[in-house]
Amino acid sequence: MSTLFLLERAASPLGEMLVVTDEQGRLRALDWEDHAERLQTLMQRQYKDQPYTLQNTHIRSDAARAVLRYFEGDMQAIEQLPTQTGGTAFQQQVWTCLLTIPCGQTISYAELANRIGNPKAVRAVGLANGANPISIVVPCHRVIGSNQRLTGYGGGLPRKQWLLQHEYAHTQQETECGQLPLALR
Repeated sequence: MSTLFLLERAASPLGEMLVVTDEQGRLRALDWEDHAERLQTLMQRQYKDQPYTLQNTHIRSDAARAVLRYFEGDMQAIEQLPTQTGGTAFQQQVWTCLLTIPCGQTISYAELANRIGNPKAVRAVGLANGANPISIVVPCHRVIGSNQRLTGYGGGLPRKQWLLQHEYAHTQQETECGQLPLALR
């Protein structure tokens, strides 16, 4: 039996979003129209043992409404969204840790590896971060290079920079030196 996933499109300041939810309203994937192929690939990898059908819908989900409120400046709108992903146990561990990065702040891939208790797994953490199917809500964009520079983001570095600046502006977080991190300048 095939699981039904609903696919909706929503305009955002960064382009049209693709929002995938299940029949229970849990967010399963969030990506960009110009990365639709990547979304399909991630879903096929995560649900390779679970047949699913992706059906277009024009009914606005709670998940899409929450992400749109995030874009309007309500940073907390996405914090309690119900989500469900596939992925390996390691990926799940990395994605769970991503949820602990406060809005408006960044950490390095090395710090993320340390936080999951596996400091030598920096490269594996980067791969797991890149396989995150729920961008923005599971904030993979908050992970930057050890040199405080932007590196890797499935939606493209300009989107990553915009998201970080958006969050920084709405949380007005100050860094230790009282200025924007290098990644946001």
